[in-house]
Amino acid sequence: MERVMKGEYLIVLNKDEDTLSLVSLASNEVVKTIPSDHNPHEVVVSPDGLKTYVTCSLGNTIDVIDNGSFEIIDRITDPEFDFPHGVGIDHHGMLYMASTYSSKVFFINTASDRIVARIDTSEKHSHMIALTPDEKTIYVPNIGSDNLSIVSTETRKISGRIEVGGGPEGVAVHPNGKWLYVANQHDNNLMILDTAHHEILWKRKIGACPIRVVFSPDGKYALIPNRESDDLSVILTEQTLNGSTRPWEIKRIPVGKWPGGTVFNSAGSFAYVANNKTNDISIIDMTSLKEVGRIDVGIHPDGMALLVRS
Repeated sequence: MERVMKGEYLIVLNKDEDTLSLVSLASNEVVKTIPSDHNPHEVVVSPDGLKTYVTCSLGNTIDVIDNGSFEIIDRITDPEFDFPHGVGIDHHGMLYMASTYSSKVFFINTASDRIVARIDTSEKHSHMIALTPDEKTIYVPNIGSDNLSIVSTETRKISGRIEVGGGPEGVAVHPNGKWLYVANQHDNNLMILDTAHHEILWKRKIGACPIRVVFSPDGKYALIPNRESDDLSVILTEQTLNGSTRPWEIKRIPVGKWPGGTVFNSAGSFAYVANNKTNDISIIDMTSLKEVGRIDVGIHPDGMALLVRS
């Protein structure tokens, strides 16, 4: 069986053709495409780089991929999977998954690929997973309830709830652990909260239907794809002006139609944005903050992850 060579790759989920594309960042070309279960949505790579987990929302499964061969080796299922979606993984190998319509968070041991716990958020449309850098807390945006559930990874219980804006979906914690960014797709804005008290520090109007928040490896930038305005908001997380430091949108970059999944390469020198309706990936040069190319992939690409093979 052919093995994946050393290098950096994008794993791209093509939702409307039930396939996964493996894109080499050395050549910016698809080097392999494999079939998945129905409607692959979100994806995460294990910390050791050996496996990838893909939520297939309409198949109600999680596909498990061997990254050496880039082939599916297992499928995780459960009667309470109902549109499995957002995923996150910690450095101990615990996988966390939000099931949208059952409003549950699943804890999955990746050593055995077995479910070890499940939590009911009691909210509507629990959709994504955002881990804090210390991996003690998960923030789960509940799109239909306009709030976030706070989940303790230690007690495996809900520890609180945060009221935010309309239709929160994109949620991420800054690498410094101090700031929680929330993109509210129905309000077309970004909220920045402190993680100590969950107070709203700033609000920023951005593009139409912001759906993800992704930080650069050094935390300098936050990138937010705006699905309905077909652009990418670039947030400088600490802009100092007239003695005041605050997060600020410094540019909005036009990309393809219906941008979604967004990832950086390991150096943070380039970012990649999946364009759902033009079936391609925008390449963003983070020095010039410009789109410098496109990579053709499958139909309706959305969720993406970076795979580093060393």
